[in-house]
Amino acid sequence: MSQQYRAYLVGDNGVFRSAEAFEAASDACALTFAQQFTRHGKVEVWQLGRKIAVLEPEEPPPSLLTRQ
Repeated sequence: MSQQYRAYLVGDNGVFRSAEAFEAASDACALTFAQQFTRHGKVEVWQLGRKIAVLEPEEPPPSLLTRQ
């Protein structure tokens, strides 16, 4: 049975910039799904009024940070 979740993209000022509603079978599945949004920044994952986790933004690979 699926549950309703939301992934909120958090701006630098701590305010939610956008949200994506989705269904998942468990908290673990929801976190796996929401991980894709971290390429845009920090993401908070909620199931109704319960905060599941805060996912930090993806870091670019070191080779992309500096030219060698």
